[in-house]
Amino acid sequence: MTDDAFGLNPFEPGYFDNPYPQYAALREGDPVHRTQLGPWLITRWEDVHTVLRRPGTSVDERSLPAGRRRVDALIEMAPERASRASHAILNIDPPDHTRLRKLVSKAFTPRAVEQIRARTGELTDAILDDLADRTEPVDLISELAFPLPFTVISELLGMPEGDRAQLREWSHTLTQILDPLLILTNTAAILEASDRMAEVTRDAIAWKRTRNDDDLLTALIRAEDDGDMLSDEELIDNVTLLYLAGHETTVNLIGNGTNALLDHPDQMRRLIADPALDANAVEELLRFDSPVQFSRRIATEPFEVDGHQIEAGQMIMTGLGAANRDPAKFGPDADQLDLGRPDAREHVSFGSGVHHCLGAALARLEGQEVLGRLVRRFPGMERGGSPTHNQRLVLRGYDHLPVALKA
Repeated sequence: MTDDAFGLNPFEPGYFDNPYPQYAALREGDPVHRTQLGPWLITRWEDVHTVLRRPGTSVDERSLPAGRRRVDALIEMAPERASRASHAILNIDPPDHTRLRKLVSKAFTPRAVEQIRARTGELTDAILDDLADRTEPVDLISELAFPLPFTVISELLGMPEGDRAQLREWSHTLTQILDPLLILTNTAAILEASDRMAEVTRDAIAWKRTRNDDDLLTALIRAEDDGDMLSDEELIDNVTLLYLAGHETTVNLIGNGTNALLDHPDQMRRLIADPALDANAVEELLRFDSPVQFSRRIATEPFEVDGHQIEAGQMIMTGLGAANRDPAKFGPDADQLDLGRPDAREHVSFGSGVHHCLGAALARLEGQEVLGRLVRRFPGMERGGSPTHNQRLVLRGYDHLPVALKA
């Protein structure tokens, strides 16, 4: 076993290109692994699924002993931020989580998301029309995977046009807070992005209160449950979360999914030939190379996982990417891409339990609209150079994915 905080060695050459052999070694040899720095890492689907749904766990870092919280580094650098509590659903537990999720869900419904499907298709077609004229390879991340979901979430929220370019940059920076290798090295940039994003969102909320718009931000402002409504701070944190969860992970879904199809031309041909496969194909691509590789939980009471005692206050890293390749769940071909896999939707890429990703419906919709259109518009698509991985442990994706688009 290796000695880093996750029981893995991300510094091993080739890790970010393909971490799955390391996951398999842990899953087979030490599936409930106590790491050198304290957190547990679990890698089997059954254990991951159980812990994600377990009541006696927390996502709030205040459940950790003092000195072991990632946000301590931010507070130490900027003490004036110590009193700023996070109101985002991602970081709080029931009963506060239950209250916020109920209010947010009143606005962010699957029906509301489905209404944007046609617009997503229009935006995708417009980008592909532009790319069709290119004679040189294009970077699929900067040209499609990044701008498309950002535009979708901005239009869904109804954010002012003038703020969108800055929000795009700040939200991309802010995702580094999820990565233990980046939070300590880029602390100042993360804090700056957080402050600027909060300012712009606060102004947008004030502007929306003077209007009668039909968009998600207006619906969030108006969401009410027995007189209870979201405060401005809760609105700011959850709009920020929607940008992070509703944008960055979809960038990685499109990038990772396209890369997987390029690696498996037989499956790409299968998708080109059968539009009815679009929905299941997205589930399988999510399973095969998850945009989110790890999700944390903190024990609030002692419990056992496969005979190992987890004590209150200890952190558990659930290995979503490892669980999605578990042969005990997905069969002996779990490491293979099969767009028709019947149980593909049982992946844990969106988590599970009360913290199941609120934006899962939006990510699925965008994946279906983008990937299906891309491969059928350019059935001769092939690599146009070597991809550049983003070198992140948690949000796995690519910074650059050069492709040659051929009809």
